[in-house]
Amino acid sequence: MQIPQAEVLERAKQLREDLIEPNAARWEQEQWQPAADLRKAVSLGFGGLDLDVEQGGSGISFTQKLQVCEELSKGSMPFTFSLINTGNIAVKMAHSRNPAHQAYIDPLTSGELFGATALSEPGAGSDFAAIQTTGIKTRGGWLLNGSKGWITNAGIADLFVTYVQTDAAKGWKGIACFVVDARKEGFRRGDIYDVAGGRSIGAGEFHLRDFFVSEDDMLAPPGEAFKQAMELINGARAYVAAMCCGIMTSCLEHAIAYGVERQSFGQPIIAHQGLRWSLVDVATDIEALRALTYQAGARIDSGEDACFPAAYAKKFAGRVGVPAITACIQAMGANGLKQEFPLSRHLMSAKIAAFTDGSTEMMNERIGAGLVKAKSIV
Repeated sequence: MQIPQAEVLERAKQLREDLIEPNAARWEQEQWQPAADLRKAVSLGFGGLDLDVEQGGSGISFTQKLQVCEELSKGSMPFTFSLINTGNIAVKMAHSRNPAHQAYIDPLTSGELFGATALSEPGAGSDFAAIQTTGIKTRGGWLLNGSKGWITNAGIADLFVTYVQTDAAKGWKGIACFVVDARKEGFRRGDIYDVAGGRSIGAGEFHLRDFFVSEDDMLAPPGEAFKQAMELINGARAYVAAMCCGIMTSCLEHAIAYGVERQSFGQPIIAHQGLRWSLVDVATDIEALRALTYQAGARIDSGEDACFPAAYAKKFAGRVGVPAITACIQAMGANGLKQEFPLSRHLMSAKIAAFTDGSTEMMNERIGAGLVKAKSIV
């Protein structure tokens, strides 16, 4: 039975208030990924939100998952992004018909294991089809060689859903997907990137050298893996946009509360039209972004193509996030930069969001290609 959405959101709010908000500033100051706190969040039921309840999840829809992302991100977008990525791996294991993959579900949803998706490489980010990590057929399986970069949870993940090229002559049709167990021979962790404002994401790299995977470790064969990845990235772009809704909302709430409390020229500063109108613009951008985000979520839930709705939401998040948060900081004056408030952390998160799961420029290219195609059809 699906857990009522109101209950899931209340639990998310509680997690934000009890764990995320009291610790988020410290996580960034100490420059480490909070594995113990992530494990706690997973064990509280946030390790597979859209899994069936029988499989350890909450059984909620994708749109409802977006609402949880928005709520948690009010406390910390990097922490939420890391948490969601482990949950995503649990969902991928559940969708596999292979019993070996299904055996990973309980450890992922209990916090015993962390997960990550490995698409990007040092020389291939948005150009996913250009990946250089190879998979060579051998007796009983495949040998994987190459490096992955900008991978969320790179420093702590145990399982990586990894995309490799099995036949460069076939381009994207040669890409396959395997489960890579970081505890096995041939896997080496690389640098964990010192990303300003995003250390809790744990972005970094890993290297594979003659890493053996069996046929059972294959999640998607050549010809299917690329298509599946493109479908999954639509979901990723939607939840990044939802997280931006969360950080923008948090900043607006702090700016309003400060504006009501702080006096200037004998009245609350929010009474000054210029300041108040600047926050009205922020509120309007949040509502517009939320509408685009949940439009993409509705498409995903209905099984429709969400490529363009997700790109619109992601592009708009990258466009309005930084200016909106900057306006909230400005409304609070220099106090908006104090570490007791989350605005400066959220500002860096908004900038990170402009690159994650496809840069703003790539969204422009994706949307632009659609406009040209539509024009040619007319």
